[in-house]
Amino acid sequence: MERVDKMSIYKKEKVDEVNKVHKAVNWDTEDDDFTQAFWEQNVKQFWLPEEVPVSKDIPSWNELSEKERVLYKRVLAGLTLLDTKQGNDGIPSMMDLTDNFQRKAVLSFMGTMEEIHAKSYSNIFTTLLSKKEIDDLFIWIEEEELLQNKARIVLRQYKNTDDDKSLYMSMATSVFLESFLFYSGFFYPLFLAGQGKMISSGEIISLILRDESLHGKYIGLLAQEKLNSFSYDDKNELKDKVYELLKELMENEEKYTRMLYEGTGLEEQVINFLRYNANSALTNLGFEEFYKVEPVNAIVLNGLSTETKTHDFFSTKGNGYQKGIYEELEDDDFIFPELDN
Repeated sequence: MERVDKMSIYKKEKVDEVNKVHKAVNWDTEDDDFTQAFWEQNVKQFWLPEEVPVSKDIPSWNELSEKERVLYKRVLAGLTLLDTKQGNDGIPSMMDLTDNFQRKAVLSFMGTMEEIHAKSYSNIFTTLLSKKEIDDLFIWIEEEELLQNKARIVLRQYKNTDDDKSLYMSMATSVFLESFLFYSGFFYPLFLAGQGKMISSGEIISLILRDESLHGKYIGLLAQEKLNSFSYDDKNELKDKVYELLKELMENEEKYTRMLYEGTGLEEQVINFLRYNANSALTNLGFEEFYKVEPVNAIVLNGLSTETKTHDFFSTKGNGYQKGIYEELEDDDFIFPELDN
């Protein structure tokens, strides 16, 4: 009986939703002082993975050792899982409880870019790996417990977004994902690209980094606004939950990093990089830095601010990004029948 009653209530709510007066998004009026700027910047940064010549990395890929190749493809595999969950669960969970249409549009665009990020890793895999290697890699994603646990922690929040407090926590979770959790995967491609290895794939990482920087800042602003709407006691309760979540994520991420980078001598540098970016995530949320960090590896830090992209809000497409798919010119390309008349 209770199940029937709940179903009846659900159906009534749906009917009421259909029959109410519906409004359209109005871009002629700014709903706040930042959303339209973020829309414009997101659009300026739009890119597609097919337009980056990953095939140029094949010689470099062949020169890597087997251990280096395993690490490279696994860090990208981990990123693929996180982008999949962010695009399919994270962004939609926030959109569902966001009434403002302009904000919904920006979040929707960001969700699309998360799907493009996931697709870009597959483009790299398809270019560099055999079908069997790719299949084995996706089995590894499903079987690697620390990676799966990371996804579970994030989805635990996203799947329970049903009121203002949980919406705030989903925003905070999203900022941690965009501004912190991805970076154990970003470190190695930046590290290699900074040494002239896997440069085209590194350019894809640079483009993704620039997107994630924008996403973390925008959702961070929404989270700050949402937090300010609560009472003093609720603010303190939510702040405590944010730091509990951060510590849980960091504990798992350090274990994941040590597992991935074992034997490379890079483990501590990657963990330091994680803490550096966790502090950035807290800044996006309006909180003070939490972790003490050593200087970040200079090669990787430079990868956050190279000529081919600027790691800040008002950046545009990098110099290394080519709009359009380019092919080598041939003699036939210079034949113009329309000029023969």
